[in-house]
Amino acid sequence: MSTHSKSAVLKRLARIEGQVRGIARMVEDERYCIEVLTQLSAVRAALAKVEDEVLADHAGHCIAHAIEAGDKADQRAKVDELIDLITRRGR
Repeated sequence: MSTHSKSAVLKRLARIEGQVRGIARMVEDERYCIEVLTQLSAVRAALAKVEDEVLADHAGHCIAHAIEAGDKADQRAKVDELIDLITRRGR
């Protein structure tokens, strides 16, 4: 993972960690269910952004490296990994 992507991902994850702790406090405080669900939705969206960033970094570096290296087996493996990920992501 590139240094820039790693830093951005770690910052997002730290923010998400704080959001999750806040949701736990909301549950402990017996906050209105819709408020909790709204925050859960925000966390899910934030995680999706992290996932997108990691995926973009993977495509930009790992897959690009396999293409540039010319190793057909590595290229096929990277494509298979990506297809598997996309398939799981849709579920």
